[in-house]
Amino acid sequence: MLLFHPMDFLILIAFAVSIWAQFRVKGTFKKWSTVGISSGLTGYEAARRMLDNNGLQDVPIEPVRGVLTDHYDPIHRVVRLSEPVYYESSVSAVSVACHEVGHAIQHKFSYPALVLRHRMFPLVNFTSGVAPLLLIAGFLLGAMNLVLVGIIFFSAAVAFQLVTLPVEFNASSRARELMISEGFIANDEERGVAKVLNAAALTYVAAALISLLELIKFVMIFLGSNNEE
Repeated sequence: MLLFHPMDFLILIAFAVSIWAQFRVKGTFKKWSTVGISSGLTGYEAARRMLDNNGLQDVPIEPVRGVLTDHYDPIHRVVRLSEPVYYESSVSAVSVACHEVGHAIQHKFSYPALVLRHRMFPLVNFTSGVAPLLLIAGFLLGAMNLVLVGIIFFSAAVAFQLVTLPVEFNASSRARELMISEGFIANDEERGVAKVLNAAALTYVAAALISLLELIKFVMIFLGSNNEE
């Protein structure tokens, strides 16, 4: 029942889209990493200027190892940039760096979706780890009450991913507007910036879609089991 549910076909398609999205973001980042930016700014310099220009002089920027490991840490209020982004001067580097600053600006103005996401994190950090165990145990033992609890816990993780979408899109939108208004990029570089940011956003959409389809599958199985009783 779990291995051959009709929803598995859609989940498989979504999973394929997710893999394609991951390859696309890496390929797009690599492509535009070879294109220098007219302002000559490195990712660090662009991020620092954008932070300072928006009243966030107290937010530090730290380099971290890896590729595409860039993130904003809301707990310690620090922007962390992967070494290729931190040190390089390219369309990709500046785009990614400014996107992370977009999250810092969201934090400053208490962007509702970001606030909600932060409040959900402790709960989701627990439920996302427990939900699969509850679902597996419930289905194997035929304990539908256990399955229901697993579905509720899994729903929290899905909700977290859905809330993440507007957070990511808004951060990219803020970054693009500020990059233009503050003169970090020229008009002919906007296309490259859009491609880098849109490719990254697609990975979040694909991940959320997979989780949502899996949730629907579990709910359908649960309801079907109850109807059989």
